Amino acid sequence: MSYKVLARKWRPQHFRDMLGQEPVLRALVNALDTNRLHHAYMFTGMRGVGKTTIARIFAKCLNCETNGVSSNPCGECSACRDIEAGRFFDLIEVDAASRTKVEETRELLENVPYAPASGRYKVYLIDEVHMFSNHSFNALLKTLEEPPEHVKFLLATTDPQKVPVTVLSRCLQFNLKRMAPGNLADYLSKILDEESIEHERPALDLIARASEGSVRDSLSLVEQAAAFGEGAVRESDVETMLGRASVDRLLGLVESLGRGDVAQLFERVEQLAEYAPDFSELMGEILSLLHRIALLQMVPGSVSEDTAGFERLTQLATELADDEIQLYYQIGTHARRDMPFAPDPREAFDMALLRMNTFRPQGEPGQPSAPGSVPALAPVAAPVAPASTAARGSVSAGAALRDAALAAARGETVPTKPTPAAVEPAVRAPAAQTPPAQTARPPAAPMPAAQAPAAPTPTARAPASSASVDRSNIKIGDWRSIVAELDISGMPKQLASNCELVSVAGDAFNLRLESTSEHLHTPRFSERVQTALSEWLGRPAKLQISLVDDQLSTPSRIDEQVRADQMSAARDSIGQDPVVRQLIDRVDAAVDEASIAPLGED
Repeated sequence: MSYKVLARKWRPQHFRDMLGQEPVLRALVNALDTNRLHHAYMFTGMRGVGKTTIARIFAKCLNCETNGVSSNPCGECSACRDIEAGRFFDLIEVDAASRTKVEETRELLENVPYAPASGRYKVYLIDEVHMFSNHSFNALLKTLEEPPEHVKFLLATTDPQKVPVTVLSRCLQFNLKRMAPGNLADYLSKILDEESIEHERPALDLIARASEGSVRDSLSLVEQAAAFGEGAVRESDVETMLGRASVDRLLGLVESLGRGDVAQLFERVEQLAEYAPDFSELMGEILSLLHRIALLQMVPGSVSEDTAGFERLTQLATELADDEIQLYYQIGTHARRDMPFAPDPREAFDMALLRMNTFRPQGEPGQPSAPGSVPALAPVAAPVAPASTAARGSVSAGAALRDAALAAARGETVPTKPTPAAVEPAVRAPAAQTPPAQTARPPAAPMPAAQAPAAPTPTARAPASSASVDRSNIKIGDWRSIVAELDISGMPKQLASNCELVSVAGDAFNLRLESTSEHLHTPRFSERVQTALSEWLGRPAKLQISLVDDQLSTPSRIDEQVRADQMSAARDSIGQDPVVRQLIDRVDAAVDEASIAPLGED
């Protein structure tokens, strides 16, 4: 007997033999058992996930001579055996890719009205139906909408987007999902055990990942690996054959990165390079591992224990800091995107690993960062030469560092609290060497000691919004304070903040709203503001809002003006501070205006 390839030999013959696809199978089984059969079905999904296999089993279920129409065909009657062998007269299989002409489609449909020759139903199985031409689809439409009772259409496609919606609307559509790598590796292991083929589990994991969820592709790769390995499926052979690295080798790279052991890291990269891998795919595999490690850190239990390398992934999740993982992932993503533009993919891969190591968060390698733990402020070094552009950028290292430095320069007591580590100058001259002669420059004036900064320019402020309002004598100018005290938020708060109080007559509040904010004036938001106003007033209040085209003095606009005045005062105060002036003059520093905020703001 001639050899039969694994993909054909192990093709499922019953729904119970299918791997995965439970939602699709459940719907089909229930339809068959209750005899609620549609006239057209469309199966979509990537290659090798079982579209035509399910269609053939479905044809068996319709034409089984022993069990009748049911979800469990006998597999022994002549109809079941003929369908399995591909010689059943009433199962018409068509490859749409080779029959794209409308004349061929019309010829195919000419026999639709005639009764089945031997079976219960005449089944048309059209594979890759998206390859039909527009004229072929048009010829199929009428028959597909109202076929004879003895005809069933089973369509399969890998690209449903190319199928006209007029065809899709006439079919029950089932999307077959790709297989998870773990489930696929288990399935391959079971088949190889039955076939008495020696195999290694890491090799099957590699094949499962390389097949991208396709059962047929994975079985083809298994046969190729068995031929390559002289009857055995070994990890080293599969790595060489596919140009891929096993999970254990990739985890070794991540472990070397975490320890900061660059020599070991590139020794392992050199070992991987012997298999001539696709370095873009290699980086993608590393990113997938980093993703799993991050999930284990943040959501313990989110990664299945059956995942390849689970124990080492769990160990890395405890050893690596969360910000370290995020940094590696970001650098790897950018490196993979830029690899097509690099002179050599290996060079791009190496440089990505070097960047990961160089920009690794400071601290002991592999030490997870504890929440709130920040290194103490380093002592300030002696004055250095005028900073370069890179050094100038480091002057604004953060609000906490800046405030601490200014307070120390004024002689004030610095509160004891964790602060960011001081940033050292990019270039430092050796202490034992004398700098080369330079043009003489006058000595810098000494830093003023304990000198109070110049008082900021007083800023006119609007009445404090937190001031208490006399509810028995409400004035027009009280509206901003009232809005601040109302128990509202979101869009109702926006509505109240963009209104101006015109008059108050007893419990009736007359407000005006700019027409540019008309979208805020809805019955729902107005009712919410009126309810909050009644609760604040302690009695039912009436609210009247009218639209105007004028520019109003609303609480929102007043708050914007107050904020602008405070920011202006803060900039003036920083600019006039003697310590800041000294820093600017002596080290060519620059004020980072984006970091300036009024007192009381984060």
